[in-house]
Amino acid sequence: MNRRRVLVAGLGNIFLGDDGFGVAVASRLLAGPCPAWLRVADYGIRGVHLAYDLMAGYDATILIDVDCRGDAPGTVRLLEISAADRAAGRADDGPVLVDPHGMQPQRVLDLLDSCGSAPGRVLLVGCEPADLSERMGLSPPVEAAVEPAVALVRQLWEAGQAALTGALPLPAGLLAAPPAEEDRETGVRV
Repeated sequence: MNRRRVLVAGLGNIFLGDDGFGVAVASRLLAGPCPAWLRVADYGIRGVHLAYDLMAGYDATILIDVDCRGDAPGTVRLLEISAADRAAGRADDGPVLVDPHGMQPQRVLDLLDSCGSAPGRVLLVGCEPADLSERMGLSPPVEAAVEPAVALVRQLWEAGQAALTGALPLPAGLLAAPPAEEDRETGVRV
């Protein structure tokens, strides 16, 4: 039997306030049991490490990170990041540069795409931050969002490997609506 593999990756810098959200969620997930077909890891700011691990081949990747979309701080959402989304968001500034101290998730995915490697289906459990200044600790609304995010990730793995890899649909209501696009002339989200 071909076992599918799923990586759950907590991301962020604990020295930048709410940027440590993904690390806090991964820490709570690591404290409990998880399915054998799934790996939970705290990558922090080690984007190159994440890129190398993803090159080993996963059928699905769940990234946990802050996600600035202008919602109320502490808002948790699940988004799917398709290959088309990644291509649209890719900076057209030449080859992807590897920075061992600061590769953001988009750059990690860009690197994988440029190498012909595929991270499988990519889902983002994102949280709207309140404070990304230099300090340790999460703001109260983001700290309160950690447990709902942990529950969301557990809902995802309870949905099973087939739902996470896209062979079956995810349970209704888990995925957030795609973000609105901004009108280039007016700057209004439509």
